Amino acid sequence: MGPTDHHTRTTDDRTLSADPPTADPTADDRTLSAAETMMWRLEADRHLSSTFANITVLDRPPDLDRLRRRMERAVRRIPRLRRCIRPGFANLTPARWVDDPEFDLDTHIRHIALPAPGTERQLLDLAALVLADPFDPDRPLWQFVVVDGLTAGRAALIEKLHHTITDGEGGVRLAMEFLDLQRDAPGPHPTGADGDEDDDDAASPPQPGTADADLAQADAVRTALASALRIPLGVVEQVRELLAEPERIPAATATAGDTLAGLLDQVATTDRACSPLWTDRSLHRHIVVGSAPFDDTRRTARRLGGTLNTAFLTLAAEAAGRYHTLSGAPVDALRASMAVSTRTVESGANAFTLARLLVPTAPMPIAERFRAVDDAVRCSADRSTLPGLEVVATLAAPLPTAILTRLARQQADTVDFATSNVKGSPVPLYVAGARLLHNHPVGPLGGVAFNLTLLSHDGSLDMGMNIDSVAVADPALLEACLADAVDEFTAAAG
Repeated sequence: MGPTDHHTRTTDDRTLSADPPTADPTADDRTLSAAETMMWRLEADRHLSSTFANITVLDRPPDLDRLRRRMERAVRRIPRLRRCIRPGFANLTPARWVDDPEFDLDTHIRHIALPAPGTERQLLDLAALVLADPFDPDRPLWQFVVVDGLTAGRAALIEKLHHTITDGEGGVRLAMEFLDLQRDAPGPHPTGADGDEDDDDAASPPQPGTADADLAQADAVRTALASALRIPLGVVEQVRELLAEPERIPAATATAGDTLAGLLDQVATTDRACSPLWTDRSLHRHIVVGSAPFDDTRRTARRLGGTLNTAFLTLAAEAAGRYHTLSGAPVDALRASMAVSTRTVESGANAFTLARLLVPTAPMPIAERFRAVDDAVRCSADRSTLPGLEVVATLAAPLPTAILTRLARQQADTVDFATSNVKGSPVPLYVAGARLLHNHPVGPLGGVAFNLTLLSHDGSLDMGMNIDSVAVADPALLEACLADAVDEFTAAAG
């Protein structure tokens, strides 16, 4: 799976080559974290939707019965795949997962065919429609669409999830529930009759009805302020007191002071986004994809003294700068957001925060741009301690939804484009007998002009660009600019 806010680590290029610590996605956790609750509340503004997708291109149609059996097992192993969200009490408590009493796997796995000629453009336009279609809040927040009819006998799988289920790194692990390492790998039999102990121990205990999910108000408030938090309650109280009485900041504890400094750094930027062209925002979407060779990209990055993370952000900045120059409106810098992983072995389904930084977009040699981007990334990392999204969400939890969405839109208005990346598989993978040819992630826009997301796969860096086609008037030009950026950067490998 790919997602929106895939996680960049800015220290070295192991983001795309080593396994990060991940939490067990099968954990039976019924309470959404503060960050997940906030993401769900932000759905009130469709511009801020956190739905993401993967467009997986396959060498042939998958075996639908086999895929369905794999997903039957996945639903038993991963409780969030069979649950929907029930909002908390008056914004004082986190939302909760409750079982869908009418869960039907066939509602979530669909099978369609493209009309002739079955081009990539037709597939991407279909994916844009699938991604833009809001989830039914009374059903689990995921959908798979198997697409037949692509040219050369190929097929595709569009995997659509809401961010409350998991983030990009967790999505990759979730994907291993239905991915294989060989074309003819044995699959689970219906109802786990194959004796696989994973099936045997995956069955869930009887679940309470939705009425049982209601908590006494006092207990619910205590849950929201204590057990659901990823940060100590004392730190939250100190930060709130510091916000109310700024004169006390010099005497604050180091932990509270660092948390507040990072929080203020997050919200201090109030300037509008920098682009003179990408000024409007809409719900119109256009998806383009691209790929870069893993080895050549990494080789160039290392030769220039940086990482794959810097290379990826350089490609985004180069494409954005070329677009403005070719459109007759060159710009010196644009503001980008970058998802940064905060994952540890104790992390839940979502563990990330967002960093914002100005990236150079004036015309310059690609090597010079790489070094300038690398400096910007290092400066952003050194400027302050970024608070995790959980901290920000916890402090914002009491706000009415209308105010929360307005503040989120104000912050989104300061950003021109978003980036994120996540490590995928370095070896070939298969879905129900079909080999993955490309695996393009499509992240949520969240109120910016475009989101460029990267997922490594089998020697390739597969990218998906989710574009607001009102903000970016010529998506085809931006696509061409990204392809040219990849060519120039990889040619610098020597």
